[in-house]
Formats: sequence, structure tokens, C-alpha cells
Amino acid sequence: MVEAVGVRIGIDIGGTKIAAVILDEKGKEQARFRADIPRDYSATIKIISETVSYLENEASPAARIGISMPGFINGAGKTMLVANLPWLQGRVFRSDLERLLNRPVNIGNDANCFALSEATDGSAAGAAVVFGVILGTGVGGGLVVNGQVVAGANTTAGEWGHNPLPWHEASDGAEITCSCGQSGCIETWLNGAALSRSYLSVAKRVAKPEEISRLAGKGDQCARDAISLYEKRLARALGAAINFLDPDVIVLGGGLSEMPSLYTRVPSLWSRYTSSGAMATRLVKAKYGPDSGVRGAAWL
Repeated sequence: MVEAVGVRIGIDIGGTKIAAVILDEKGKEQARFRADIPRDYSATIKIISETVSYLENEASPAARIGISMPGFINGAGKTMLVANLPWLQGRVFRSDLERLLNRPVNIGNDANCFALSEATDGSAAGAAVVFGVILGTGVGGGLVVNGQVVAGANTTAGEWGHNPLPWHEASDGAEITCSCGQSGCIETWLNGAALSRSYLSVAKRVAKPEEISRLAGKGDQCARDAISLYEKRLARALGAAINFLDPDVIVLGGGLSEMPSLYTRVPSLWSRYTSSGAMATRLVKAKYGPDSGVRGAAWL
């Protein structure tokens, strides 16, 4: 049961779009808005203000506003490491919005917002420790403990994607360089491009992750082999996370979370890599899917 709170707005800012919802006191969606994101700081501030006005006209005034976005926000409200939104880099984004909107604005990393959404009223509702994992073009993570996002001293808590894949095996092949500049990061083994590379190596043709999943469902052995290798890598990466986080629930989101075999195969594999066997940890699919980020922003 979600505790009654004031009306709130959640805004999800991506590299190409802005999506927003307004939730009532019980978390029920009242209205939503979507628009292209302008590639300019002043215009971004303006579209956010217009979004808030639209949602409040459709529903009711909101006491709280939360924003989900890639990258990190420091204690002074300055945006840092915003690769997909370079015009926000170094700006006091939160302070500027608060002055314009005349109310508090909370900003959170998109993976943290995803985890918070699922821990609040999603697939991990009621769990004490929730690790939210996004598997897509990139690989991200967020940590929620007792209903609160754990950001960490450097605002990077839960960001497991740029750690090395543990227990490297010969079948993995050579490490490749990650976008962060390091080699062998979990992201390079578990993003969509990694699954496509595995399929190419056995099928000798190029396919996107969604096609590989569809082919596996139809019994294509090359697709099944590629996904099997992906599952083994995911089990190792999550096994290491379980060893130092010991979460009650791990929630998967992102495009690759749609592969149904992950939820049975990966838990059966990760016990080999966990000191406890991890029998109590549940692996679940996100309830709200692509909406988890925007709903998590509202819950910040």
C-alpha cells in the first residue's frame, strides 16, 4: 500500500524526449505529457515549465516535482557527467528550476528513479533492499533501501555497469573498450550490442536484440546459444552484486529485460557465484517498464 502523499509531478528527461506524469495522493496517474527535448539550456528550462503548467491544468496543482535524467547531480545542484545532455553540463539546473517554478525540485539519476518506482509500488513494493538494473543500450543500476534512494557520497551508488565483469571465462572472448575508457566493463558484456555480437559469432549474420529474442522463442539454436551466454554473464555480474548488497529483490528494466528466460535461468546460475547461494533474492521484471523512470521521479 502506497502511503498517501501530496499531488506530485515526475519528469523524465532523455537524450531526445521529455516525458512527464502527474500522480494523485495515492500514486494514480492523472495526466501525462511528452515532447521533444530542445538542445539548448534555456529552451530546456522553458519546456519543463510548460510541462508543469500543462499537467497542472489537466489535473491539480502539485506540491512536489521530481526529475529523472542520465548523469549525476552534486550537492550544490550542479549537473555533472551528463553525456546525453551536454547543454546541461555544469549548470545549476535544480536551482534555476526552483526559482522558475517557485517550489522544491528533486533531481535523480534515471537508474535510481527506476529502482525507486519499482520499490515504491512496482514489482519490488515492500522490499527492504532493492537493486534496480537497466539492461539496454547501456547498463545502469540504482539502489533503494527502506524506500529511500541511496545515492552515496559521490552520487554513484548502485552504478555497477562500469565495474569489470567478474570470473572471466574463455568463452567470453577478448575484452573491448568501454565508452568510459576502461576495458571489460560489465556494460560491454551485457548491453544490447554485446548480445548482437554473440549472435553474430554463431549465426554469422547481424541481428538486433529484439529479433534474437524472437528467434529464440521460435527455437532458433543460434539465438538460444547467444542468450544462454548472455544469461551466464548476467548471473556472474549479479552474483557479485548480491555478495556485497544482498538485496531482497533485483528488478530488471530496459529492452533486454523482455527476454523471459532471464527470470528462471539467471537465478539458477548465480548460486555458484554467491557465498550464500542467494536463494532468498528474487529476480523480477519491472512492473511499469518504460514508465518506471518518470514514476520514480515523481516519488523522489
